[in-house]
Amino acid sequence: MSQNQSRRNFIKNTAAATAVISIPTIIPAHAFGANDRINAAVLGVNGRGKNHISSLMAQENVAITHLCDPDMNVLKERQKEFKEKYSKDVALEQDLRKIYDNKDIDVVSIATPNHWHSLAVIWACQAGKDCYVEKPGSHNIYEGRKMVEAAQKYDRIVQHGVQLRSSPSVRQAVKMMHEGYIGRVYMARGLVFRWRADIGNKGFEPVPEGLDYDLWVGPAAKRPFSRNIVHYNWHWTFEYGNGDVGNQGIHETDLCMWGLNVGLPTKITSMGGKFLFNDAKETPEVLSSIYHYPEEDKIIQFEVRPWCTNTEEGVTVGNIFYGEKGILVVDGYDKYQFYMGQKREKDKGGDDGSIAQSEMARGDGGTDGHFKNWIQAVRAHDKTLLNGPVETAHLASGLAHLGNIAYRLGRVLTFDPQSERFVNDPEADKLLTRNYRAPFIVPDIV
Repeated sequence: MSQNQSRRNFIKNTAAATAVISIPTIIPAHAFGANDRINAAVLGVNGRGKNHISSLMAQENVAITHLCDPDMNVLKERQKEFKEKYSKDVALEQDLRKIYDNKDIDVVSIATPNHWHSLAVIWACQAGKDCYVEKPGSHNIYEGRKMVEAAQKYDRIVQHGVQLRSSPSVRQAVKMMHEGYIGRVYMARGLVFRWRADIGNKGFEPVPEGLDYDLWVGPAAKRPFSRNIVHYNWHWTFEYGNGDVGNQGIHETDLCMWGLNVGLPTKITSMGGKFLFNDAKETPEVLSSIYHYPEEDKIIQFEVRPWCTNTEEGVTVGNIFYGEKGILVVDGYDKYQFYMGQKREKDKGGDDGSIAQSEMARGDGGTDGHFKNWIQAVRAHDKTLLNGPVETAHLASGLAHLGNIAYRLGRVLTFDPQSERFVNDPEADKLLTRNYRAPFIVPDIV
């Protein structure tokens, strides 16, 4: 049999298997009856939280009863929009602790700034509520581990917002790669080439009326209020955000690790800087990180670039995997293409070219599909059904954190994935956690 015929048979068999994956699982009703309504609250509704609202409202027999945000001005805007779009009322709350105290709320979705993510998950688990947490799942490695431990101890269903994991197209591509389609895969590249503008330097000013800034800051160190932080630009400060590798990049760090079937690395080096704008950003505009897995004989390269740049195999945000027989290019959230051999010839797969160059309809993919997967797991109270379980939140975020630590210290680091500590490096170990501000302290889960 020719190589092309073998590949075509491989593709047809893989396509059939993937079709089975995409069929919704029949879920037994353990925690909830099949017709029981699930009451939900959305925490953080200024940016990504708007997508959480629409995705939750798209789920069958799920009702959003509360919106929560430290900024009452934002809350009132969302309440008005909610009424106009859904012809329903929704309650408002500024303090997420009151959401957790409310026994009528079953689940929460978390779209707060990064520095709140893990603590919000831990408190939700302690309150007996299942949760969906936006990427990155953690702001640092210590609290990511505590989040995993809390989900396990309190037996809660925690989904990480990496919707790539629910994409039928990406799931098919990873399955084919894991089954040897491009031979032994030794390297992955994550690409985040995003148009990020100059944010200027707006200085400090009084806290606006309606914003509970103390709640917004929560577990982090409290800086004077600035429009350079609240609401979106916190991404570019190490105190509250993690730069673009810890923003858009978590989708790609997750896919790198999933595709290579690896955990946290042993060797990390990272270099970059601010080369374009003299603005208030602290995180690098350009960042190149390398993560080495000597025992697995694999490597991850990660690139963050801003503003004007070229594409790589047509990709600006996505992943490239390198194997001994060819490469796999994943473009965005839904498309992939195999290139085979030394000349990188496009692999058309079947006679119609429809599988190995896939741009499948999202189906159960995208944010709506990822929420659907979570709600199915919640109804069954079965975390094995999750496409993006809590462990992915810790590991994908942890890879970004390690790159940022190497960048900030300016040297090659050696890491022990078992202890999740650096090897004989107290200076680096300090950046694995932070000093938490009472009463917003990430607890030790025992």
